Amino acid sequence: MLSYRHAFHAGNFADVLKHLVQIEILLYLQKKEKPFIYIDTHAGAGAYSLDSMEANKTQEYRQGIERILLLDWPELSNYQDIVRTQKGEYPGSPVIAQRLLREQDHALLFELHPNDGVALQQRMARDKRIRVRLEDGLRGLIAALPTPTKRGLVLMDPSYEMKDDYDKVIDTLQQAHRRMATATYALWYPVVDRARIERMERSLKKSGIRNIQRYELGLQADAEGYGMTSAGMIVINPPWTLLPTMQQLLPRLAAHLSEQSVWRCDEWVAE
Repeated sequence: MLSYRHAFHAGNFADVLKHLVQIEILLYLQKKEKPFIYIDTHAGAGAYSLDSMEANKTQEYRQGIERILLLDWPELSNYQDIVRTQKGEYPGSPVIAQRLLREQDHALLFELHPNDGVALQQRMARDKRIRVRLEDGLRGLIAALPTPTKRGLVLMDPSYEMKDDYDKVIDTLQQAHRRMATATYALWYPVVDRARIERMERSLKKSGIRNIQRYELGLQADAEGYGMTSAGMIVINPPWTLLPTMQQLLPRLAAHLSEQSVWRCDEWVAE
């Protein structure tokens, strides 16, 4: 259950999509002076060396961040700046969030894997804005809500190692929304079996939750037996800027990553 290590996949196309969405949401939250909270249910180790044995075993970053780091596209500039400042490391979602937290903002990071969790604790130890908990992030999220500030981003990024994770994460998302409906929720998912994603979609559409969007990026069309072909982000209560930004960016990004790349950008449930 704890075999997944993100070091093998850091900086791949799925990370590119996830972190572009994350950054767009956090920058929007910055526009108001009121504090916000960032909650990460599967935070990982925080950052990853692209020179490591793990990263070079798969070399997934070569069809991800490596292909776009030097592009002169304004929509990528904030993301590129954060990656460059890490100097050889690829920043995971906790480090990206740390860079975008202001003095009045806070973060709560969950990581269950003992090695990654300790590494994350050490990395964040001096930042008083950030708490790291070595526990199950889905259970921890429900216990933490509602938070004193009702503004924030909850990023849910499970590994989906177990088949029931797809149902479990949707159930948790619905519980979390009932406890704090004003937050923005961003759920990452892999496309290995399209039927599972369609089941997630049906569940959310029946839930009564409003204002749901979906963003997806893949290196090839759906296919059986090829592992993850695409990855997506389901966003509840997105900033109004997110849809037009991604509608402009995703087609260009997909074409740049691969001739066979595919993308989706749509509204599942209106506001």
